[in-house]
This record gives sequence, C-alpha cells and structure tokens, in this order.
Amino acid sequence: MMKKLVCIAALSVLMSGCGDSEVGDVSLGLFTLKDIKLNSMHDPLIPGVTCHVASVEANLSLSDPSDSSISCRQTGDITPAMIANIDKSDSGEVVFKKSKSIFLKSMKVRRIYDAKNQTLMYLSYSTKETSGSFKHSLSTVPLWGTKAYTTNNPTND
Repeated sequence: MMKKLVCIAALSVLMSGCGDSEVGDVSLGLFTLKDIKLNSMHDPLIPGVTCHVASVEANLSLSDPSDSSISCRQTGDITPAMIANIDKSDSGEVVFKKSKSIFLKSMKVRRIYDAKNQTLMYLSYSTKETSGSFKHSLSTVPLWGTKAYTTNNPTND
C-alpha cells in the first residue's frame, strides 16, 4: 500500500508541470520546494473571458496549500448567445478544476452570473477546509461595453 502511495505521489509531481495552461512559475526561495504557479484559463462557454489563477504548489508533497488568487478579464467578444448558454443558477457551474492533493482536495473555479448587475463572477476555491477556513478568491467581469450588455435589463429595477 505504501509503495502504491509513493508511486501516486511521484506521478502527481510529474504531472503537475504538464499543463499547457501554465504561464508562470515563481520560486518561493532557495531552501523551499514550494512555487507559485500561474495558470491561464479560458471559460469554455465564454471564450472572451480569460482568468489567471495563482496557486502555491509544493513539490514532493502529497498535498498543495489551499491558497489561490484569481483575476479574470474580458479578452474577446462576449455575445448574448454565450450568456444564453450558461448556467444561471445561484451556484453557477464549475469551469475549471485542478487537483491539489491525492487526498481528494482540489481547487475549482466556478462561474456565477449576476443578472441584476450584468456581471460574470468567477470564484476560485479549495474543496477542503484548511485552518478552519475554505480558501477562496473572487474576480468579476462586467458585461458593460460588450454585445451581451442590455440597456433594458428587466431584472435591474
């Protein structure tokens, strides 16, 4: 069993650098095996939005820290058809997921639509409680100035 865990951990470390979405890697020092990885992701249903996520990865560890930061911007067209196709429930939908541990911990990015303010919200969060808290970060992309923005928004009284 222990041999299996070691193999899984080694594979996890090897696979952590294989993503084509990685756009930056900052070492946290000479005597640490932790780095801040910067990843770029495009919303699959709204390709006019690009999010950059920064998270700490601990090489040779079975679990990465839960901290992350997210910043999302409009980088292309956002159309009414794109907005029509997204989940508009209060909990939205997961648009990106990354494993942070062999023990079922992951970092997720969830898109939630704020219809009243015509804004896309992107929430980055850890699925495992750490030090009494679920780590999370929020970024918003307003539809103002896009083709998807409507001046007669019926939900905006």
